Amino acid sequence: MEIKIESIEKIHDAAKEFIRNMGEGTVFAMYGSMGAGKTTFTKAVCECLGVTDVINSPTFAIVNEYRSESSELIYHFDFYRIKKLEEVYDMGYEDYFYSGALCFIEWPELVEELLPEDTVRVTVKENEDGTRSIIF
Repeated sequence: MEIKIESIEKIHDAAKEFIRNMGEGTVFAMYGSMGAGKTTFTKAVCECLGVTDVINSPTFAIVNEYRSESSELIYHFDFYRIKKLEEVYDMGYEDYFYSGALCFIEWPELVEELLPEDTVRVTVKENEDGTRSIIF
């Protein structure tokens, strides 16, 4: 499936469409180049799920925890700064990935071998015309 985001003003419409099509998946690996919009799109999805906390990239913390308006846990990972897989083992990734809570993972390439089998792979792509495509 592909969702096109024509402008930043329409990102919440795209996030709502994404949510309607998430299915039973809970772990979403967000692929895309630097600046493609992975964090911005994840933020929009979380906002549409009713998260009222400040949502930003967990670049230094590695993981941020949010709660939706229905009190569901949502984990947002950024593995960009991971140097060794041992760092991910040490943080207890299994407790997050297999918790049943929604997990959005930026830079999943760096932990590919640890992702659950049923991970939904999502590509955030910047198009030549400045629009973005969410492909999953």
